[in-house]
Amino acid sequence: MEREEHIHGWDVDVPETTPDTRRPRRSLLFTPGDDMHKLEKAAGLGADGVILDLEDGVALSRKTTARTTVVDALERVDFGGRERLVRVNPVNSALCRRDLEAVIPARPDGVVVAKVESPDDLTSVAHFVTDVERQHGWPVGGMRLLAMIETARGVLNVATIAGATPRLDALIFGGEDFAANVGARRSKAGGELLYARSALVTAAAAYGLQAIDMIFVELDNATDLAEECAFARGLGFVGKTAIHPAQLAPINAAFTPTPEEVAYAERLLAAYEAAQAAGVGAFELDGRMVDRPMVRAARQVLARAERREA
Repeated sequence: MEREEHIHGWDVDVPETTPDTRRPRRSLLFTPGDDMHKLEKAAGLGADGVILDLEDGVALSRKTTARTTVVDALERVDFGGRERLVRVNPVNSALCRRDLEAVIPARPDGVVVAKVESPDDLTSVAHFVTDVERQHGWPVGGMRLLAMIETARGVLNVATIAGATPRLDALIFGGEDFAANVGARRSKAGGELLYARSALVTAAAAYGLQAIDMIFVELDNATDLAEECAFARGLGFVGKTAIHPAQLAPINAAFTPTPEEVAYAERLLAAYEAAQAAGVGAFELDGRMVDRPMVRAARQVLARAERREA
């Protein structure tokens, strides 16, 4: 399926990925873009993707150094098949243009756009990326976008942001920035963020995007991290951002279907096929009534499991 993106007078067919064709993003590890040692280390860890950070992880005085370091890492470091994403500074800053000019020619797998507040924030980046793809003869649309929703305005506009460009693969919630932006007092339960997280998941589902949850700021609290991951998965998130290598294993485990979940999904779908063959709509399995929404959920479980095995 393709959607048309009108860019600088061209009608460009940009391939549109679907939830079943996107690469898994259970865990995305933020790594400071000005630290080659950490970038090299991140390339060999268990994250599904590494976010080479040019924004909050880099001091203002180190931005130029970070761009050079990120380009060097993209060109010579073996990430072992892990997705290489670059987080650029917000579009409304002069830094963003410099980030894009430096790193897009090095061909990262995707761009994480910080503090997205409107569809225009994404389309301007999409336009720039398309120009570079055409200049280099690369397939148009191959470089994906991920939008960080981190402000009140971003949450209010998240539904229109989600439909901004066919390059967009995922929405990432920036919970700490959002809390600061609205003046919320952070709590362990996280009730102050529930509306924003739910809005992001809903918009992502409406447009067939991945919803990726916020960082967990406590580095030595595996128990609460696991609880937060379980809650996020229950809301509909498919992955979570990380700030430390020790967080990767619990995050990956939380967002990977268990063997029991896979087995149940397979049984449910087999029972569904039998019911369909018999001309039956809703049916009972293990004492529970099963209808189409549960069938869709079972298919999603198997799709996630298959992508991990691919």
